[in-house]
Amino acid sequence: MKNITSFGEILFDVYPEYKKLGGAPFNFIYHIKKLTGYGNFISRIGNDQAGNEIVNLMINHGMPTKYLQIDNEHLTGSANANLDENKVPHWDISLNRSYDFIENIQILTSLIEEETDCLYFGTLAQRGEQSRKTLNSFFGKKIKYFCDLNLRQNFYNAEIIKSSLSAANVLKLNSDELRIVRNLLLINKADEFQLAKILSEYFEIDLVCITQGEEGAMLYKDGIMNHYKGVVENVVDTVGAGDAYAAMLCLGYLNRWGLEKTNKLASEFAGKIIMVNGALPENDFLYDKYIQKDILS
Repeated sequence: MKNITSFGEILFDVYPEYKKLGGAPFNFIYHIKKLTGYGNFISRIGNDQAGNEIVNLMINHGMPTKYLQIDNEHLTGSANANLDENKVPHWDISLNRSYDFIENIQILTSLIEEETDCLYFGTLAQRGEQSRKTLNSFFGKKIKYFCDLNLRQNFYNAEIIKSSLSAANVLKLNSDELRIVRNLLLINKADEFQLAKILSEYFEIDLVCITQGEEGAMLYKDGIMNHYKGVVENVVDTVGAGDAYAAMLCLGYLNRWGLEKTNKLASEFAGKIIMVNGALPENDFLYDKYIQKDILS
């Protein structure tokens, strides 16, 4: 089994009537840990009640907390969620939170160099200079890099996108994010297949994934495209669907599944997540199918 490490934000998604723990990097590694029994998470939380809740939850779910830094000056991350008529969340993400200040300390360098086969990262945690510098110090190692772009509000620019794509072996983004990347990088192509091909070749990316909402997802590798559209019923909300897809996509890449198997399983797993409240299921039954039937082998 490959050792996967996730870097970035952990925060509470705050709804009008409740709150749920989230943040794409945490959601991703939570699924990885449940599916494989392995997974490490690098982040930073405040010395506050929300931070204490995060530590307790991670301990209760058997997730290591040794790479979770405690910040005495900045609060734990939060984001206010507003669902539109299609149950798609629109976020108001709080500024200057603890995950913006992840420090580059030796224990993290050792984790990346000695115990990590694949590093997951996105762009939100790169909005803070300190966390961005720490992440950049992990690039260029003899490991794989999974970039789930996750462009949020105005917390990105062309420089961050270019450095992220340059590091990535796997790139996941949605159709809206693809258009933003096209415009920022001044690529004069509109077709998603051609854009995936250009990004793959220019940035030397092994696998490009474009999620397309209700229309499914497209995988591109070595000139071959696979498209899969699953049937989803009983949608509760779409929060975390992309993170669930990313987890299975990462496992497919590392285990060298074919594009068709990878896309089908990732889409199916994401479909299960949108049938529950929030990004993470309250019990583990959603994972049982994949573990008990040895689908992940």
